Amino acid sequence: MKKNDPYAALRYKEFNIFLLLRFAMVFAWSMQFIIIEWQVYSLTKNPLSLGIIGLMEVIPAISMALFAGHIVDQKEKKGLLFKCILGFSVISFGLFLLTWPPVVSDVSTQTILYSIYFLVFLGGLVRAFLGPTIFSLLALIVPKKEYANAATWSSSVWQISSVLGPAVAGFSITWIGVHWSMCFVLACSIFALIALSQIATKPILNPKIGEPIMDSLKEGVKFVFNNKTILGALSLDMIAVLFGGAVALLPVFAQDILKVGPEGFGVLRAAPAVGSFLILIVSAYIPFNKNAGMKLLSAIFAFGICIIVFGLSSVFWLSVSALFLSGIFDGISVVIRQTILQLKTPDHMRGRVSAVNSIFVGSSNELGAFESGLTAKLMGTVTAVVFGGSMTLLTVFITGVVSPTFRKLDLQKDIEEHQKG
Repeated sequence: MKKNDPYAALRYKEFNIFLLLRFAMVFAWSMQFIIIEWQVYSLTKNPLSLGIIGLMEVIPAISMALFAGHIVDQKEKKGLLFKCILGFSVISFGLFLLTWPPVVSDVSTQTILYSIYFLVFLGGLVRAFLGPTIFSLLALIVPKKEYANAATWSSSVWQISSVLGPAVAGFSITWIGVHWSMCFVLACSIFALIALSQIATKPILNPKIGEPIMDSLKEGVKFVFNNKTILGALSLDMIAVLFGGAVALLPVFAQDILKVGPEGFGVLRAAPAVGSFLILIVSAYIPFNKNAGMKLLSAIFAFGICIIVFGLSSVFWLSVSALFLSGIFDGISVVIRQTILQLKTPDHMRGRVSAVNSIFVGSSNELGAFESGLTAKLMGTVTAVVFGGSMTLLTVFITGVVSPTFRKLDLQKDIEEHQKG
């Protein structure tokens, strides 16, 4: 057994540039989302308009995902990523102008609002292509034997930047205002473009170039549904996100149940992110590849228990601890899922499999928030969270019983094969 090298993937120069680029993009994206929500709410004072922003982004991102996956598998990845980041920069520039008082002083609020919605919708289209392109490019930058390590680093960077983005956005709105905060987002995306220019053009590994789009999409969906491991990992994650969407109800807990105000809300919001960030650092040193199936099931089971404890708690620190632990278990499941996807997907299918993944997991985030809101309205907030946690436990139990192959899944052999390859 070879000693595990936690920095294996970082020994490739291009992979470090890729991580910088990924950090800049996720950071800019999550920061922009918060700034725009703030700006729209300041304009309308209507919480429904916040829901519309989410929908505006998620509708194109999901409806275009499969088509985008097909394009990604057919095209050269670096050029495609360049177009994605350029598209994002143009959208950021548009939002930068829409938040600049001299530009919009004579424009009606309604027009500004619809323009923002339109740009967010375009952003959703870019997002549909961005995910599969980045996922496919990663596999072309590092050799097969380092996939598991690269997936860990890539997930960690994603996690750090998606936590930092909203935090920095909050401070920068206070310090330099909405408009200059958008200017900073624009700067991040231009930085990402410069970083990308340092990565060499990669070959296209798809043997079926020019394949009719419907055949290609069918092949992608069929591959996921026939591959029990990938399907199991995606379904489990989707259910956990769908029913474990307690985060959507955090404002209610902070204000009415724990009565802690905005500072407490900030702590509750950060707790799961800190947990998952810590576990991502640990996972580079202690990989979860042995008995991965059992570990994934246990992690999601423990996640469900944390959600139930959080729902029943009326003590602030207990709630924070439960959320912190839920982040740790969620982090474990993210790392294992990413590793399964990287190891089990053939090169020419990466774009499409990543697209199916984003439909499963991306849509369940938005739907999870809706499910939490709906059940909270029907059964009350605490019952809704406990119900969500219980459904997660039930799903894990059913998966474990129905699919013994998934329960016995071990990625160690796959990794050793890749290391020989």
